[in-house]
Amino acid sequence: MFKMGSIAYTSGQPDLSHHINSKSRARHPSPLKEIIKFMGQDGMISLAGGLPHPSMFPLLNAKFDCLPPLSDPSIESNTVSLDISRNSTSGKLDLNEFLQYGSGAGNKKLLSLTRDLTERMHAPPCEYECLLHPGNTNAWSKVVGLLCEDDDYVIVDEFTYPSAQALWIPLGIKATPVSADEEGLSAKGLQKLLESWDEAKQGRKRPSVLYLVPVGSNPTGVTISLQRRREIYAICVEFDVIIVEDDPYYCLQYPQNTPSQHQPTQLLPPNEFLNTLIPSFLSMDIEGRVIRLESFSKTLFPGLRLGYFVANPLFTERLLRATEVETQDPAGLSQAFVLALFENWGVDGYLSWLQGLQLQYKTRKDWLISAFHENFVVLPAAKSPLPHAKGYVCCIQESVGGKLLPVFSFEDPEAGMFVWSKFYFHGVPRFTKLQGQSLEDPEQAFAQELWEAMAAELVLLTPGSYYHAWQGADKVSTVSRGAEPQSAHFRFSFATPSKEQIQEGVKRVRKVVGQLWGNAV
Repeated sequence: MFKMGSIAYTSGQPDLSHHINSKSRARHPSPLKEIIKFMGQDGMISLAGGLPHPSMFPLLNAKFDCLPPLSDPSIESNTVSLDISRNSTSGKLDLNEFLQYGSGAGNKKLLSLTRDLTERMHAPPCEYECLLHPGNTNAWSKVVGLLCEDDDYVIVDEFTYPSAQALWIPLGIKATPVSADEEGLSAKGLQKLLESWDEAKQGRKRPSVLYLVPVGSNPTGVTISLQRRREIYAICVEFDVIIVEDDPYYCLQYPQNTPSQHQPTQLLPPNEFLNTLIPSFLSMDIEGRVIRLESFSKTLFPGLRLGYFVANPLFTERLLRATEVETQDPAGLSQAFVLALFENWGVDGYLSWLQGLQLQYKTRKDWLISAFHENFVVLPAAKSPLPHAKGYVCCIQESVGGKLLPVFSFEDPEAGMFVWSKFYFHGVPRFTKLQGQSLEDPEQAFAQELWEAMAAELVLLTPGSYYHAWQGADKVSTVSRGAEPQSAHFRFSFATPSKEQIQEGVKRVRKVVGQLWGNAV
């Protein structure tokens, strides 16, 4: 048995309380939240609270017109209406429940729903609890505040979501990156990192937190395979590492095919759909060492600012203490909307909606891959001028002689909203000139010029430099990071633009490449 705060836990799971940092250990329950627990008792007269009187709230009724779950999200056709009123007596949700200050954990009915979703989608084999949060960015901030001491290291992919890192840089925390392949983060690389960690040399203890976007990783689009997940989990058990599973794209997993093989896909029954998805780390977590960050941002809409933690009760208790004094629970209207939507759709309806999103985003992904084929000579890497590249290589032809010049490589993403590309600068005249100027980082200098040239043609890509693992101010250049010379990365997004915009955008990228690569058709 172990105790944290005011709650004691007994479990067959290992005691992971040593992972909680000193600041989180020092948190006390909010005494005001303790009083709220008594206010709902029958016959209680409260002269204690500072809650605004409900009669002073200007909102009487909220009505949302929504799409049904099986409709095309891009077409506003038939709608379903969600009516949420105050003092409802018809069995519908009572808006009063959501207009007042909450408990911190979130509405009890919505928490029950998140647990139903978790059981249906992941069936965790460990003891767990759910706790609402206002989006995964804030959730990750709370996890850092739970697990990381100032000046710690955090294990990440070699390319990592920048906001996740920007949070910890002022705290002196650094990333220690692990390379990845087509199956995701390298288990061998992770094992080597942890086995060989020299605390005296590094000046810090061995990392004990692994942060991952395991499905459709932002920016690479890579999804960690099932076998690789098992290997990574076993290593984390061996070295006592907590896995933070930030997984907003979990249901946007795509069957792999080329655009020419694309066939319309019919919706599957919900349970069959779930069986097509790679099992999460949470689903194999027998020790309670996975903290999963769930979000409705990518599945419903980002403006909700609503998601939930799934984690060991030891961790959710401490996360709740932070929530009580930092953010409170998410906005009441967001909670009311989601709960009303699920009462109309049902869990099966939500799973059908997720399948519809999956098909829509897969179609958009195929538009982008097709645009590459229309504007470049696209070859499997093994048959290209760069046989050791990953995935496919987009080439242009020299105007004299017809030699193929490699421009960038990419992998067909298995999930998510992005295609990650690696541009190659060898032999590009302007890059060669920059190399001769003794610049500290000619690769990034040329990548910046390339980005500015594309922006001038009214097409934007995201520079790959945004996603470099932050290892400190002394490791920001291509050479100091040990990155491949004469190359740089860019991220294409297919999530928002129309088919016509995607086609025109890639056409503009091709125009800029033709100008800078020189002597090309």
